[in-house]
Amino acid sequence: MATISFGGLGNGLDFGQVVDQLVKTSRIPVDRLNAKKTDLNSKSTDYATLSTKLISLQGAADKMRLPSTFDRTSVSVSDSTVLTATGSSLAVQGSYTVKVTQLAQSHQITSKAAKAVTSTTTDIVSGGSGTFTFRVGSGTNQTVSLSSTATIDDLKAAINDLGAGVTASVVNVGSEGSPAYRLVLTATSTGATNEITIVADDTDLDFLNASGIGGTDTLQAAQDAVIVVGDPTLNPLTFQRSSNTITDAIADVTLTLAKTTGSSTISVNVSRDMSAIQANIKDLAMAYNEVVKFINERTTYDITTKKGGIFFNEPTVRMVLSQVRTALSSVVPGSTTYGSVGDIGFKTERDGTVTVDDAKLNSMLSSNYAAVKNLFVNQTSSVGVAQLINAAVDTLDDIESGSLTLRKRGLTDQISDLTDEIARKEDLTAQYEERLRRQYAALDGLLREMQSQIGFLQSNSSQTGRN
Repeated sequence: MATISFGGLGNGLDFGQVVDQLVKTSRIPVDRLNAKKTDLNSKSTDYATLSTKLISLQGAADKMRLPSTFDRTSVSVSDSTVLTATGSSLAVQGSYTVKVTQLAQSHQITSKAAKAVTSTTTDIVSGGSGTFTFRVGSGTNQTVSLSSTATIDDLKAAINDLGAGVTASVVNVGSEGSPAYRLVLTATSTGATNEITIVADDTDLDFLNASGIGGTDTLQAAQDAVIVVGDPTLNPLTFQRSSNTITDAIADVTLTLAKTTGSSTISVNVSRDMSAIQANIKDLAMAYNEVVKFINERTTYDITTKKGGIFFNEPTVRMVLSQVRTALSSVVPGSTTYGSVGDIGFKTERDGTVTVDDAKLNSMLSSNYAAVKNLFVNQTSSVGVAQLINAAVDTLDDIESGSLTLRKRGLTDQISDLTDEIARKEDLTAQYEERLRRQYAALDGLLREMQSQIGFLQSNSSQTGRN
């Protein structure tokens, strides 16, 4: 809209200010809608954050919801330079004697020194074209096609492009002044069954020794890892595997081999990790407190300004707080030794948060681990606290009927409706301002014309009086 300016009258009246004030007054409903939209956006953001904190609470509960996730094991090794070990929650506690007699290796071969080439740009195919074929173990033959100008670098690249279980590299076994390049082939997988076999070779590298001076040199044999578990003087178990990562020698423990032990042995000790379990329980309390604190901070009421926080008088928030509180503090049916988390050191404070008595919790875990576990995990005859929390969050966040989901969706709809209403009122206000400016511009022009006519009449009157 073009700006319309006002000259104003001699008495100092500025129509521009008049229009600005009238427009400002007409914008009061729009400003109120914008303020309401700002509040709703803040509320929507905080509800989204609340959902995130509830998901974190659910994640903390999930770590203890099942027997397999509640348990934590600690695995130690007497010599970590020989192997490292990790255990799942199902690993059986105990000490295991392990002897590593052999490491798994990848098969590695190279072309003979007599067939080395002096340049990586030298042609290695004597005929018009050629092929190079290999296989790994009992796998299928892998073939690359080579042109008459193919070089050792071309062969290397073609083999690597296949991604067929073998990597190729070119090494200079000569000197800088007198190079001698040989092709090295390495199986990508370890184990005796992953040996590389050359099937066909039309290159001058002569892997199949057609010339009598070619063939291959073995740089590293294809071999399996071999370990012995148990006392070597009794009846130990021997395991031969193709990889240095062995998952089935000790139940639910993964061994990663690094070197052999020779004639000696090392010990692998599996124990229950009480500190990790206690940390998970405390993490649950912390995640719960994050939800409570977040809600508390937004449900305050200022008696001076008579204004409540973002969540003040929000029934959905009260429902959230009620459901997670009930889930955490519920008495677990069928759990006879410890009926609720209060029995193992949880205490509810005045603001609704909980504190955990570390000493009491540690004592309960040490004296009756099974009873503490039964309080949290799901069992045939009872639903544990962790499952109750998980279910409470699922109910609140249900995509169709969850009260939290519905409230967030309602806020989104309100914001959308307000946005449309604000846009409509902005248009009306703009039209109103344009009408005012045109009307006052016309009035301004009319008054200027009248002022000019008055001046003309006054001038003529004074001249007539002198005559």
